[in-house]
Amino acid sequence: MQYRQLGKSKIEISAIIFGGWQAGKSGWTNINDDDTVAAHRAALDAGITTFDTAEAYGEGYSERILAKAVGDRRDRIVIATKVAPHNLRPDRVREACERSLKNLGTDRIDLYQVHWPAGTFGSEVVPIEETIGALNQLKEQGKIRAIGVSNFSRAQIAEASQYGRVDSLQPPYSLFWRQIEQDAAPYCEQNKISIIAYSPLAQGLLTGKFGRGHKFEEGDNRGANRLFQGETYERAQNALDRLRPIADKYGVTLGNLALAWLIAQPQTSAIVGARNAEQAKENAVAGDVEIDEEDLEAIDEIGHTVTDRLDNNPNMWSWG
Repeated sequence: MQYRQLGKSKIEISAIIFGGWQAGKSGWTNINDDDTVAAHRAALDAGITTFDTAEAYGEGYSERILAKAVGDRRDRIVIATKVAPHNLRPDRVREACERSLKNLGTDRIDLYQVHWPAGTFGSEVVPIEETIGALNQLKEQGKIRAIGVSNFSRAQIAEASQYGRVDSLQPPYSLFWRQIEQDAAPYCEQNKISIIAYSPLAQGLLTGKFGRGHKFEEGDNRGANRLFQGETYERAQNALDRLRPIADKYGVTLGNLALAWLIAQPQTSAIVGARNAEQAKENAVAGDVEIDEEDLEAIDEIGHTVTDRLDNNPNMWSWG
């Protein structure tokens, strides 16, 4: 497993990060708590030391599952969680942090992130100065160790950075979803802000397990993912056909090829969810895959056959 510094902080994160969205169950189907707990533990045993969750994932349920799974090994793990967009007033930030600390069974959150900018999904518009001010206070009190933002544009990160040190950006980023490369990524590289990419497998599309004509069960958020719709989905299938020989060359799955490409990008780690222990162990393999420069360029070009036809809407889902 590769490890790297989180921004300018003293925190070391794993290149592959365990994602806890599905552990909260809301927006997902067929999630089993025992399997999810086993997945967390298998991830840690395989070298994944960093776990990402949020208060919004099942109203804290994902945080509680994380505590149940690996809370007894707190000194070995890095915990990242997020405050929801309706809790960005200073008093609500502090209250949300206390709830998360309780859910996580810990006295400190290593990376505390603003989940979405204020005003998103009809939330109250709160000046970022006020939110970052509250986060700075929590940092001074030792309740959080580093500040991050999620789903922020370059301009929004730059504004937030006027009021405090921002050590990470969490954007949607994968071989099939790359708007960040034209917006925030250059700024992050210049300012040593880590990119911790969510949906690095395009919600499973890059694994190749969803063939042409696939339909999701009702209640599965992936049914609203724009990558699974219309001509975009067909272009993705064609791209996967071209990626398979490269994956075979390295003896890895399509998913791990996509993850290896992603963590080879500047300052980038990948947040990957897992429903069970086998998936968690398989995801960890990507942390040890090295792809030569020629093949990285070929993979990059194949990805563009999907992304170059997308519009500029930064939201991957057709809801909200």
